[in-house]
Amino acid sequence: MELTEQLSRVEERYGELDQLMADPDVLADYVRVQELAQERSGLEELVGAYRRYQDLQQQLADSRELLEESDDPELAELAELEIAELAGEVSVLEDDLRRMLLPKDRNDDKNVIVEIRAGAGGDEAGIFAADLLRMYTRWADDHKFKSELMSVSETGVGGIKEAILEVRGKGAYSRMKYESGVHRVQRVPTTESQGRIHTSTATVAVLPEAEDVEIEIAPNEMKVDVFRSSGPGGQSVNTTDSAVRLTHLPTGIVISCQDEKSQLQNRLKAVRILKTKLYDIEMQKQLADMGAARRSQVGSGDRSEKIRTYNFPQGRVTDHRINKTLFQLEQVLNGDLDEFIEDLAAFDQAQQLQAMGEEE
Repeated sequence: MELTEQLSRVEERYGELDQLMADPDVLADYVRVQELAQERSGLEELVGAYRRYQDLQQQLADSRELLEESDDPELAELAELEIAELAGEVSVLEDDLRRMLLPKDRNDDKNVIVEIRAGAGGDEAGIFAADLLRMYTRWADDHKFKSELMSVSETGVGGIKEAILEVRGKGAYSRMKYESGVHRVQRVPTTESQGRIHTSTATVAVLPEAEDVEIEIAPNEMKVDVFRSSGPGGQSVNTTDSAVRLTHLPTGIVISCQDEKSQLQNRLKAVRILKTKLYDIEMQKQLADMGAARRSQVGSGDRSEKIRTYNFPQGRVTDHRINKTLFQLEQVLNGDLDEFIEDLAAFDQAQQLQAMGEEE
């Protein structure tokens, strides 16, 4: 479908929404009005840009007509300058319109659940996983997102086996989704007496948090066990059975939460994490059914893929998806991820535009 045809359809729908929102019968339904207003708001910028595009196209046509009909050299020169300027504006606006027409990820505005697990490398992998947890927590704080550690399993040497972090705020998933994958660290562990550089890994999964209306779990699909919370090394930190372990029988997924003092709070957290995991399974199924050309390989790529290396001897961080290296290791580990995130988002968008061009 040509660009102008797509834009024309969007403008037509925008007009339909205006008419619907002026209909007394529709106005009587508050929920319906909210839905329509949200859809209209989502189209407003695109329609405004399209109308600007139409206006520029008309000005360009008028200038070309003037150039053809004019016998005045001075007027012709002015027309040529105007044509060049307008053609440049039209070209830029066309690119903007193509980007704005890209399908929106329905999960972009959602909160996220970030799972961080130590990979290969023993205690050093656990320490690196703890570094990543701190990095994401600081990034969230810097961007005024609210973060909450929902679950953590510590190693007792300053590291973690696994942590689940919730980041809340509009647009959290749109920014953090590029962090899913295998992260690799190269450094001399504090336990290494001979100064040899070791390579360790940690895996990160960024999942859009499921809303209650999206995932329903029947009571008979869950097995609930309660036990006493324990700290590093198995020491008891609670004298009551407040920790909760949920087992989802159809999938075998097991979620444990023990950080809250209340069994109810731990159970609610565990259910939220379970729903998010089940929602992610459905998302992955949908991605698997998509054509390869239409699937983004950045935001929803293979989570077993090595995506980034943190090299301490050289003080560098390299993202392998976009071949980008920053010699700002300390700043990145302190949460300064924006340059990577912005470049990954741009690369993702470029891939989608290329796929759109191949389909036309």
